[in-house]
Amino acid sequence: MRQIFFSVAILFSGVNALFANDPMLMKINGKPVLKSEFEYIYNKNNSNNSLDKKTLDEYVDLFVNFKLKVEEAKAQGIDTTKSFINELSGYRSQLTKPYLTDAKVDESVLQEAYNRTKEDVEVSHILIRVQQNASPTDTLAAWNKITAIAKRLEKEDFAKVAKEVSEDESAKDNNGNIGWITAFRTVYPFETMAYNTKQGTISKPVRTAFGYHIVKVHNRRETLGEILVAHIMRFTEQGNEEKNKAAKISIDSIYERVKVGDDFGKLANDKSEDRGSATKNGELSWFGSGRMIPEFESAAFALKNTGDVSEPIKSSYGWHIIKLLDRRGVASFENMKEDLQTKVKRDERANLGQKSFVAKLKSDYNYNVVAASVKEFSDLLANKTLTDSVFQLESAKLAKPIVSFAGKTLTQTDFAKFLKANSYTDKVAASDIIEEKLTAFAEKEILSYEDSQLENKYDDFRFLMQEYHDGILLFEVSNNEVWEKASKDTEGLAKYFAAHKADYNWEKPHYKGRVIYCKDKNTLKMAKAIVKKSHTDSIDKYLRTRLNDSIQYVKIEKNLYVQGDNKQVDKVVFKSKAEVEPDKDYPFVFVSGKLLKTLPEDYTDVRGLVTADYQEYLEKEWIASLRQKYPVEIDKKVLETVKQN
Repeated sequence: MRQIFFSVAILFSGVNALFANDPMLMKINGKPVLKSEFEYIYNKNNSNNSLDKKTLDEYVDLFVNFKLKVEEAKAQGIDTTKSFINELSGYRSQLTKPYLTDAKVDESVLQEAYNRTKEDVEVSHILIRVQQNASPTDTLAAWNKITAIAKRLEKEDFAKVAKEVSEDESAKDNNGNIGWITAFRTVYPFETMAYNTKQGTISKPVRTAFGYHIVKVHNRRETLGEILVAHIMRFTEQGNEEKNKAAKISIDSIYERVKVGDDFGKLANDKSEDRGSATKNGELSWFGSGRMIPEFESAAFALKNTGDVSEPIKSSYGWHIIKLLDRRGVASFENMKEDLQTKVKRDERANLGQKSFVAKLKSDYNYNVVAASVKEFSDLLANKTLTDSVFQLESAKLAKPIVSFAGKTLTQTDFAKFLKANSYTDKVAASDIIEEKLTAFAEKEILSYEDSQLENKYDDFRFLMQEYHDGILLFEVSNNEVWEKASKDTEGLAKYFAAHKADYNWEKPHYKGRVIYCKDKNTLKMAKAIVKKSHTDSIDKYLRTRLNDSIQYVKIEKNLYVQGDNKQVDKVVFKSKAEVEPDKDYPFVFVSGKLLKTLPEDYTDVRGLVTADYQEYLEKEWIASLRQKYPVEIDKKVLETVKQN
């Protein structure tokens, strides 16, 4: 109901734009409604492609009725309830997102990611681990290590140094070579450094969530796309010569069977020790560069034609036989865009558009930093951390202006509170930490201010917010006054039906009653006796409680039947000649009820129709009472100037 109703709400929503040349069109309960508000809604919903165009006079009536209902909702205090405030806030948080980012940057981030999916980069790296929330001492120690390694790489072989010092455990086996990567295969800073480093050269140190890296780019190539393969696997175990020898004998034996034409899928199901894929005839998920261990990936991509099978190949996990099932290239940008957007939202590039947007706002709002106020924080932080109690105590005493924008001034007190609540940093120097935190603080405050100005800056945003605001109110008040009231007001429904009974005349007779299925003759006899002695409202209860125990001896169907709905009713009531095949479990059947030839007996026989009509009746009565309750004044001269598309 809510979803359907919002389309109605949007038809008659209002906006509170105040323009100097915007005359008042009407007053409702003494509150002005401007011409622009009505004109916008009227033309929006009477566009060339509108299916249900209204004349100007018709629209005035609909608009006034809508405004009266919203006025009543406010009078009932619905706009002050927690549920209303939370719901509107939820809609607003969704609507603000496109207005608080740089759309061009967001698009360029997607394009960058797409372009990277078309190129693979073969890389090695050296890692010095440091946690994201490491202390300044630990961070500095890691930084000193990685810079010392960078110095060694000016003269020494990368693979040799990686094997000796890299804290990526795999470097002991692969000399730091992690193979081919593409977009989204590594964290964004690493990916960016890899793509921005020339082939055959070594990068500067780069910080990621794992620590500091130095990246070497070996090769670049046009992406190989993605492939779908199946494999048969036998595991090996480091140091277990007996098992490893048996694995080699087994994989060679399986390969001989593949060569003579045995079904690959069946062999995978029976023989592969990778049980996760074996149950799917050896099939793995689609994969591209960087998703599999290098030995497996190289062998898989080397297969040229669908159906080709590799010789047994050795990986660090064991022996594999690989079969190529399918291959696909990179899709178009438009086809990949939705998937790219989903992936971007999950990594660090998600905020690039917002950061660019904040930079523009700083320029527009004459953002200014008081350097001396910033320095006081840096001085206090020297040789301390943001969580240091002495730093927090001393910084809380500061109260001078620190930043200003759009005529708004924020103080050191505001910044100190922000620092206390946002103490994580991967920076080392006090000045770097304060600069980083001041940037985050300013970004938060500027975005919050911009959020508060959206209704003033963007007409379309103001219109949308008003639509949701009034739509929620309209739904709630209409539900209270009409929809829910009609469904629950049994006395009102009965009275309305009694007064309009002829409106529900049937073209065909209806049988109102029960079809009762019994398990045996004795149950049939007792059921008939219960039906004969019981009030119609108690029949179902008595049949179930008196005849059914751990075994269901009787089943009951209760309905309004026309000829053709039920074969038993057709036979007994409508005298059908057709044979009725008895239910093997409940072969003994009788019916109980009455035949209604042209009219329903009470409103429950046509409840859906009566409820709908009763709602319409309540709606008309409600609108009439609202027009009596709230005065409406319309300026006919202003109405004549409304522009019509």
